Amino acid sequence: MPQFAAGSSVGHSRFGSGTVELDKGTTSLVRFSHGFEECLNTELTARTGFRDSLDRGDVAPPQAVIARLQAAAIRSANDQWGVFSRSRIALLPHQLWVCRKVRQEWPTRWLIADDVGLGKTVEAGLILLPLISTGMVRRLLIMCPAGLVEQWQQRMRQMFDIRLMRYLPEADTDKADFWGTASMVVASFHTLRLDSNGRKERLLDAEPWDLVVVDEAHHLNADEKLGPTLAHELLSQMQDRGRVRSMVLFTGTPHRGKHFGFLSLMSLLRPDLFDPKRPIGPQLPLLKRAVIRNNKHSVTDMSGRKLFTPVTVHPETFSYSEEEDRFYGMMSEFILSGKAYASTLSQDAQQAVILVLITMQKLASSSVAAVRRALRGRLARLRAQKRALADAKAKAEELRSLAEDGSPDCADRLAELEERIAELLSVELMEDEEPRLAELLEAADAVREETKIRTVIDLIGQRFGGQQVLLFTEYKATQSLVMSALQAEFGDGCAGFINGDGRAEDVVGTSGKPETVVASREASAEAFNSGRLRFLVSTEAAGEGIDLQERCSILIHVDLPWNPMRLHQRVGRLSRYGQTKPVDVYTFRNPATVESLIWEKLNGKIGSIMQALGSVMDEPEDLLHLVLGMASPSMFTELFADADRVGKQGLSSWFDAKTSTLGGVDAISAVKDLIGNVQRFDFGEAGGEIPRCDLPDLKPFFLNMLGLNGRRPQSEGEGLSFKTPEAWLTDFVIRKSYSGMVFDRSVKGKDAGERVLGVGHRLFDRALAQAAESSDYIAVAEGLNTPLCAFAVRERVTTAGSQVRQALVGVALRNDQPVILRDWETLKLLNGLPPHKGGAIPDFALARAFEARAKAFLEGEVEALKLDFAVPEIETMGLLLPAQ
Repeated sequence: MPQFAAGSSVGHSRFGSGTVELDKGTTSLVRFSHGFEECLNTELTARTGFRDSLDRGDVAPPQAVIARLQAAAIRSANDQWGVFSRSRIALLPHQLWVCRKVRQEWPTRWLIADDVGLGKTVEAGLILLPLISTGMVRRLLIMCPAGLVEQWQQRMRQMFDIRLMRYLPEADTDKADFWGTASMVVASFHTLRLDSNGRKERLLDAEPWDLVVVDEAHHLNADEKLGPTLAHELLSQMQDRGRVRSMVLFTGTPHRGKHFGFLSLMSLLRPDLFDPKRPIGPQLPLLKRAVIRNNKHSVTDMSGRKLFTPVTVHPETFSYSEEEDRFYGMMSEFILSGKAYASTLSQDAQQAVILVLITMQKLASSSVAAVRRALRGRLARLRAQKRALADAKAKAEELRSLAEDGSPDCADRLAELEERIAELLSVELMEDEEPRLAELLEAADAVREETKIRTVIDLIGQRFGGQQVLLFTEYKATQSLVMSALQAEFGDGCAGFINGDGRAEDVVGTSGKPETVVASREASAEAFNSGRLRFLVSTEAAGEGIDLQERCSILIHVDLPWNPMRLHQRVGRLSRYGQTKPVDVYTFRNPATVESLIWEKLNGKIGSIMQALGSVMDEPEDLLHLVLGMASPSMFTELFADADRVGKQGLSSWFDAKTSTLGGVDAISAVKDLIGNVQRFDFGEAGGEIPRCDLPDLKPFFLNMLGLNGRRPQSEGEGLSFKTPEAWLTDFVIRKSYSGMVFDRSVKGKDAGERVLGVGHRLFDRALAQAAESSDYIAVAEGLNTPLCAFAVRERVTTAGSQVRQALVGVALRNDQPVILRDWETLKLLNGLPPHKGGAIPDFALARAFEARAKAFLEGEVEALKLDFAVPEIETMGLLLPAQ
C-alpha cells in the first residue's frame, strides 16, 4: 500500500492534481482545486511538485511549462469572468461583470433587471457555460413565457452550443418519466403551472435542479388580496420541497407598481432577506445582495465608450379624406350607440358588448382595413348564427388575462384574438345592429386608399432613399395592407413580415391579385438583417427576442398601440448593442381625432415623468420603462376606449383623474429606491478588472499543445486542420481529425457551433486537462525580459460560498520591483514567448530567491485582488526565467 507524506503532490484519474493533507493508511485526504476528497491510496500516483523541481534543479522544456501556465491562466480567467466561452457574439464589459457577480457565490440567487437590448440571453449563457463545463450545473430548468421557449432553445444552441430539451406536455406521462430523463429543459411556466394529468406532482417529485432560470420573472407575482399567481405558487412549492438549489431571474420590470408584489417576487428569490408582510423601507438596502440592473446609459465597450446611440422621435400628422372622415364618423356613432345599449343589459352581457366595441375601436385606430375585416366577418356570422353568452364570457376572460400580461408574446396573441373577437362573439351590440353594420361596411368599402398608409409610403420615398425600414402594426390586416402598399410602390419582394402564425393573408403584389405569404419570423429577420429585404413589417410578435439592428436604424409606428410600453419594446429591436447609427422613430396621428388628443396628453404626461426622473436620476430615458411597467394595462385601455364619451371640454380634467397614479410621487419614489439600492456595472470602477482578452488569445496555447503532441496543424483560409492527438481521444464525441477550426466568434454557417474553439468545447477542454496534468514547472525562456513566477491562490475553506475556488496570479519585475499580473495579463505575456526556445541552466540560488520574494510580495497584495476568498492559500505553480 503506497504511503504519502503531507504536502506531497499526487495525481488522480478523475480529480487531477492535488496535495495530500493527511495519509490515513488505506486512504488519504487530498486537496484538489475543487475541494477535498478522500481517496484510496492505490488510486493516487506520486507526482513531482514545484518544490521538488526547485530543490533538485530540474529544468523543463519551455514549451511544456508555458503550456501548463497558459492552461491555468485560461481556466482562471474563464472561471471568474466567462470570457473564453464560445458565444457567437462579441462580449461586453457589463455582461462579463454580471457573469462574475452571479457566479461569485454558490448556490447563487440573483434578479437581473437589465434594460431592453442589453443581451439577457448572452448573460444567461455566460453564466451557464462555465457552470455546465465544470459540472457545477448538471440539472438545469429554464422557465419562460410560451412564446419565448423556442427562442431560448435556439439561442442557447446557436450562441453557446448548450442543448436544451423543450418540455412538451404529451411527452410527460406516468410511464415516460420525462423529468427523470431530461436534465436540461426549457419550459413554459404557463404550461407547467397547469395541474393536469399529474404533471405538476411529477415536476415537484423530480430530482432537484442545480439551477433554475426564469425569464420575464415579473409573472412570479402576488397580490395582497388575490394571492400569488400560479407560476409564483409553482416555484414556491418547488422550493418548499427542496427542488431548487440556485436561481437566476430575468425581468426588465421587476416592480409593477405595488410593493407587496415586488417583495413577494424577492422573497421567492431570497426568503432569508425579504418578506412582503414587512415594510419595504428596511428591506431596500438588502437589494444590493440580490438585484442587478444595468441600463443603456451606463454600458460601454471595452474601451469605455458608450454603446448606445440616441433615439429621436419624429411625430408626423395626416388628415382623413372625405370618405375616411365619413366612415370614422359613422364608426364613432356606432361605438357610442353600442355602449349606450350595453348600459341597459345584465353585467355579463354588458361586458361582452363592451369587449366587442373596444376591440372595434382599436382595430379602427389601426386601419380601415383591419376593422373592415372584422365588420365583414361579424355581419356574416350574425346572419348565420348567434353564439352562447358562455362563449363570450370565456373569450372575455382570455382577453383580460392577455391584456394584463404585458409581454410582447401575449400582446401578439391578444391582437390576433381582437381581430376575430367581433365575429366570434355574436352577442347583440344594439337593437338594429345588422343594418348599421351593413352601412358601416358600405362606408368602409368607399375608402379606396387610406391616407395614413399613403403618408407612410410618401415619407419613405421622400426621406429614406434606399435605406431599410422597420414598420410595426398591431394587427395582421393592417400588416397586409402596408405590405401591399410597399410592393405597389417599390416592387414585389421588397417587404417581409413577422407575425404570430407566419402567414400574411390578402397581400397584393404588382399583379393585383391577393395572395397568402408564408414565412417564419427567423427567416424574415435573417433576410432583413442580411439586406435581402428592404422593408420588414411586424406585429408585436417581433416586440421581443428579435434583433434587427444590423443594417436598420429607422422605425415607423404605422399605428400606436394603447399602451406606451409597447412602443418602448418595439424601439428595443433597433436600439440595442450593435446599432451604429442614431435611431429615428416616426409616429403618425390625425390631430382631429380624440385618440390623437389622448396621445398628446399622454406624451405630455410622459414628458413630466421624464423631468421628474431627471431631477433624481442620471438616466431618465432608461428608467421610463420601469415607470410605465408599474401602470396597469387596463388604465391605458380605459383612456382610449372611454375618451369619446367624455367630450373635448371635460377631457383634460378626466384625463388627469384617470392618470393620477401614472408617474406619481409613489412611482417615482419606488423607482428611485429600487435603482438606488441595486448593483450596477460602472466602467469607471470595474473597467480595470475586466479581462482584455478574447478567443484569439487561446490560439497560442492550442498550437502549443498540438506541438507537444507531435501534431503540425495546417492553417487554411477557414481555420486550422489537424489530426487529433491520441491522448485527447478519451471521449467518444471527440473526432479523430478536424478541419476549419477557428477562434472567432463572428464565424457564420450551420456548423459554426462545432468549429468555434473555446472553453466548453470537448476538444479544447481535453487540451486544458492534459496541460494541467503536466509536472513541468521551471524553464528558461527566450524573449522573456523579467522572471515570471505563477501562483495558484486557492480558497482553503470548503464551506465558503464562492463558486470560483482558485485563481492564477503572476508576479514579475518592473524596474526591479515586483508587480502583480492578473491571470489574463499573465496569459498575454506567455502568448508572446517563443515556446521552442530555451536557454542555459539558470542560477538556482537566484531562482529560489526570486520565488521567495515573489510569494512574500503576493501574500501582502492578495486582499487587493478582490477574490472574495475567506482564507486564501498560495501555492507556486511555475517559474519562467529569462535567458542569460
